[in-house]
Amino acid sequence: MNGADIGFVLICAALVFFMTPGLACFYGGLVRKKNAVNTMMTSIFIIGTGIVMWVLFGYSLAFAPTDNGIIGDFRWLGLEGVALDAGYSEAHTIPNMVFSAFQMMFAVITPALITGAVAGRMKFKSLFVFIVLWSIVVYYPLAHMVWATNGILGLEGLGALDFAGGDVVHISSGVSALVLCILLGKRRDYDHAAYRIHNIPFVMLGASLLMFGWFGFNAGSALAANGSAAHAFMTTAVSAAAALLSWMLCDIIKNKKPTLVGACTGIVAGLVGITPGAGFVPVWAAVIIGLTTSPVCYLMISFGKKKFGFDDALDAFSCHGTGGIWGGLLTGIFASEAIGGYDGAIFGDWAQLGAQALGIIVTIAVAVVGTLVCYGLTRLVTGKIRVSDKEEVLGLDITQHGESAYPSFNGLE
Repeated sequence: MNGADIGFVLICAALVFFMTPGLACFYGGLVRKKNAVNTMMTSIFIIGTGIVMWVLFGYSLAFAPTDNGIIGDFRWLGLEGVALDAGYSEAHTIPNMVFSAFQMMFAVITPALITGAVAGRMKFKSLFVFIVLWSIVVYYPLAHMVWATNGILGLEGLGALDFAGGDVVHISSGVSALVLCILLGKRRDYDHAAYRIHNIPFVMLGASLLMFGWFGFNAGSALAANGSAAHAFMTTAVSAAAALLSWMLCDIIKNKKPTLVGACTGIVAGLVGITPGAGFVPVWAAVIIGLTTSPVCYLMISFGKKKFGFDDALDAFSCHGTGGIWGGLLTGIFASEAIGGYDGAIFGDWAQLGAQALGIIVTIAVAVVGTLVCYGLTRLVTGKIRVSDKEEVLGLDITQHGESAYPSFNGLE
C-alpha cells in the first residue's frame, strides 16, 4: 500500500462527492422558481440512498469478483471482508476500502444525472423508487461489466476503454433519461420559446462546482498519485476549455450572441466528452474532443429534441448521453499506447474503435431495457408516476415538499 496514493484517492473521492451538490445547483438554477426545491432535492436525496445501498450491497454487486462478468455476488455485504490493507486487485496500491469509497461517489452522482430529464413533472415518491431500482438493475451491473475483475466489457473482456465513466456513468444515465422522459410525456406547457431559466448565477455556480469535482472524477480514476492522474487532470481541463469556446461559437452562429448558460453547458459537455478517454488520449486530442463535443450536443438540443419530439427538460440525454457516446467513439480513434497502453484507430488499431462502438451499443441496450423494467416496477409500487395537471401548474416545490425556494415569491413561474 502507498500512503500518497491513499491520500490522493480519498481527496478525489471527496471531490466527486462535491459534484452532486454541484449538480443540484446546476439543475436547480435551470428550472422555474416553483420547481427549484424539488429539482435540487432529486439530487440531494441520492446522497442518502446511494451511500446506504452501496455499503449494504451495492459495492458487492458492482465489484465482487465473479466468473459471470456481469454482476458480483454477495461476499461483501455491509462491506464485511473489504480489506484495509490489501487492494481490490494486485495492481492497486490503495486498500480495497479506499477503492470502494471512491467508487461509492460515482454511484451517487450517476443516477442524479437522470433527474434533469424529468424535472417538473414526476412524483417524488415515484422518482425515489425508480432511482433505487435503477441503481440495482442498471448501474451496478454496468459498473461490474466495465470496471470489475473479469467484466465482460472491460479490459479483460471485450476491451472497451472507459477511463472514468463514459459508458458506466454518462451513456447509461443519459439514455435512461431519454427513455424515462419519453415514457412520462412532455410537460403540459412545453414550449421552448416561453421557457425561462430562473437563476443563471446558480447555473454558473453549479457548473463551476461540477468542473472542480470533475478533476477528482477523472484524475482520481488513475487510482494513484502518478503521471496518469496528472495526464487525466490536464486532458479534463483542456477538453472543458475547448468545449466552452466552441459552445460560445455555436451560440454566436445561431443567436448572434454568446450566453452564460451556453458557456456553462459547454463546460459540462466537454467534461462528459473527455471522461472515457481522459487517461488514454493525448492532450492535443483532448482539444479536438472538446471542440467537437459541444457542437454535437448543441445540435441535439437545438434540433434533435424538436425533430424527435422528446422533452428532455434539462438536457440530460442531449449532454450526457450524446456527449458520452461521442467521447467514447473518439477514445477509440485517439487512444495512444504511449499514454494509456492502448492504441486507437489513428495509431493503427481500428479494432479498438470497434470495441468502443460495441461497448456503447451494449450499454445503450442495458440502459433501455433496465429503464423499462424499472419504470414498470415503479408503477406497480407507487401507481401513477406523473403528477396531476393541477400539481404541475402549482409547482412541485409546494405539492411534493411543502416548501418554497423563495418564500416571499407568489407566482407560478
